[in-house]
Amino acid sequence: MNKPVEMQNVQTMPLWIGGKHKQATSTRAGEITNPATGRVIGRVPFCNAADIDAAVQSAQRAFPAWRDSPPLRRARVLMRFRELLDQNKDQLAALITAEHGKTLADAGGSVQRGIEVVEFAMGIPHLVKGEHSEEVGTGVDTHSLRQPLGVCAGITPFNFPIMVPLWMFPVALACGNTFVLKPSEKVPSASMRMAELLKQAGLPDGVFNVVHGDKEAVDALLNHPGVKAISFVGSTPIAKYIYETASKSGKRVQALGGAKNHAVVLPDADTEFAADALMGAAYGSAGERCMSISAVVAVGSSADPLVAKLKEKASKLKIGPGDGKDMDMGPLITRAHRDKVAGYVDKGVAEGAKLVLDGRGLKVTEYQDGNFLGASLFDHVKTDMTIYKDEIFGPVLCVLRVDTLDDAIRMINANPYANGTAVFTRSGGAARKFEREIEVGMVGINVPIPVPIAFFSFGGWRNSLFGDQHVHGMEGVRFYTRGKVVTSRWPDANALPTGLNMPTLG
Repeated sequence: MNKPVEMQNVQTMPLWIGGKHKQATSTRAGEITNPATGRVIGRVPFCNAADIDAAVQSAQRAFPAWRDSPPLRRARVLMRFRELLDQNKDQLAALITAEHGKTLADAGGSVQRGIEVVEFAMGIPHLVKGEHSEEVGTGVDTHSLRQPLGVCAGITPFNFPIMVPLWMFPVALACGNTFVLKPSEKVPSASMRMAELLKQAGLPDGVFNVVHGDKEAVDALLNHPGVKAISFVGSTPIAKYIYETASKSGKRVQALGGAKNHAVVLPDADTEFAADALMGAAYGSAGERCMSISAVVAVGSSADPLVAKLKEKASKLKIGPGDGKDMDMGPLITRAHRDKVAGYVDKGVAEGAKLVLDGRGLKVTEYQDGNFLGASLFDHVKTDMTIYKDEIFGPVLCVLRVDTLDDAIRMINANPYANGTAVFTRSGGAARKFEREIEVGMVGINVPIPVPIAFFSFGGWRNSLFGDQHVHGMEGVRFYTRGKVVTSRWPDANALPTGLNMPTLG
């Protein structure tokens, strides 16, 4: 695989508007850093309202022609785009590793999961088919159809620079919308590369645009009258803000928030299998995943052997730069976030949890300025502790102990987050009980990170989602379209409507 190469001369990232690179008018900018080295590798402009307006206007101008293009023609553009993503997946993974820090293998996996959404969207001619009923009344037929909204916008997080944008814009474009993407200012390069690949695939200019920035850019998108829908993935406080702000201006919104994902391990579970699965679920991508397992609920006699096995495996994780050979875990995104996560370990100790494995002292040779933190493991965590209540978003795993499966279900259902959860068991009856009674949006049975495949939809419950529709799958198609029902009659001289009463179509 290609390795990330740091820029010799720090350059400022352009915008992508109207099918080409464009310099921002804003003078504000931020730094792009390599989390493994701490070095600045680029600059990113923080767009102002004028920059956002330019992107939205570009998308508005492109919308009528794109909306009117046959769904099959739109699908063929996505087919070519999918092939280009596949051909360039090593380069895309390297861009992710350079700016986010995750391992190349993990980055490559996330690119593949994004490609699967493009594959789903390629079926759009079938997905937007309506229904038809003949003779609903005398000489009257009714049919339904789904039509695009207009300009849609996506605001995406730092932890999945390829996959999360691909949850959004392929479905939106396939449905006939145009799109403005605002990726995280920490990881902008992958979105710019996807814009170039879309143009290479034959997407008309202006249909897809990329802007950069912070809250000023976000607010400009939320309040722009030309934007009809907003998709967001990020923390719960920001998701709630985006949902409330955009909804007030009449926009359709799907805002996915934070998580506190639990894995329940029953006494009959295979301890070795469960511990192996939890390594990736808890410490993969340095815990910077909204679907990471951050709380293990050990039921009954499963606790002691499970904690011992987790400690054994976590202490052997290979941690270093994401482009290093056979790395299990890379650095965290910024030094400030690394210190924040380490501070949670401090709080866990102060509040009385048992620190089984301490990752705070990790040193990575030749990468002293990197944002590295080792794997930490707590046991005997209580639900009133900060390390349980907060979304840590780092390599910290908490083990809570309960007596029964019912106790575990009550604990999870009482948590304000409800993104994903999992249960490890050999019992079909226990699994079925868990599946039916758990109040969480995505559930895994012996699957620790139950991210649905592209033709199902991704989304949580409670404070993990603001809005009515999840992303991708058929819920994504419904989000990016609106329904219309047409009732028609072709009267002749013998079938003229009469009277002023409410028609019954009988």
